[in-house]
Amino acid sequence: MSKVLIVGSVAYDALRTPFGSVERALGGSATYSSIAASLFAPVAMVGVVGEDFRASDLALLRRKGIDTTGIRREKGRTFFWKGYYDGDMSVAHTVRTELNVFAGFDPVIHPAYRRTPFLFLANIHPALQESVLDQMKKPEYVVLDTMNLWIQTRRAALIRVLKRVDLAVLNDQEVRLLTGITSLSLAARKVRSWGPKTVIVKKGEHGALVVGSGWSFLTHAVPLERVVDPTGAGDSFAGGLVGYLASKGRVDARTLREGVVAGSLVASFTVQGFSVKALTGLTISRLKSRFEYFRGLSEIPRIRV
Repeated sequence: MSKVLIVGSVAYDALRTPFGSVERALGGSATYSSIAASLFAPVAMVGVVGEDFRASDLALLRRKGIDTTGIRREKGRTFFWKGYYDGDMSVAHTVRTELNVFAGFDPVIHPAYRRTPFLFLANIHPALQESVLDQMKKPEYVVLDTMNLWIQTRRAALIRVLKRVDLAVLNDQEVRLLTGITSLSLAARKVRSWGPKTVIVKKGEHGALVVGSGWSFLTHAVPLERVVDPTGAGDSFAGGLVGYLASKGRVDARTLREGVVAGSLVASFTVQGFSVKALTGLTISRLKSRFEYFRGLSEIPRIRV
């Protein structure tokens, strides 16, 4: 089993959905992905928080076995996002974003972390992702996530970072925006041509497409009757995926397929509660039970012709 280093945001969210609301709930890309990855492998987390960051939230991360040495506390307030979801739970509406201490985030990787085998560059500025890569000592496997903002405003920098990673994770809107190609399969292959060995296209409730070297894999998502809070679903997916890969200590087509299923299962729990509540209560036993249900749905009968 290998260790995972995750670099990203730590935040507080104020959120309203048709199922209720929360104020100053724990969030951020590094938070969700680290908790998800910790189900499978040891995790070290790098981020920045303000003076208002609750000791109880730091303790929660540590209870999940996450190494929080890389979380710096600085003068000021923690990154804050306020938003809401209406009928379409796939679309988040932003009311307010306050970067606060995250505006000056300059991740410094402790020497003890620089040889971590698996690295996940969560959704942060491409220049920061590149800075992290410059500090690392030949990680075995690098996974990158991004967002529309960086594609629209820092496209050249993002493509430069893509040349240096093994796996890129984007959603369907992002990969189309980045490449200008409507076909998800062709768009993923275009991104592969820039450097990543594998590209995963997240399709929300419709599953995910994986495109590797000479192979592809398509999986659906777990059908849920109730989605309480979609925030962090993509981060949980990516964290679960990289944690699973690290737990196996190797990356090949089969392990990637398994990792995508593992990430999908983890994300299906995340969205069933506000913030990280459902995610922190997840166990391997519950994950296995949902997998059996998921596998039954996925079995494709052989046609008789």
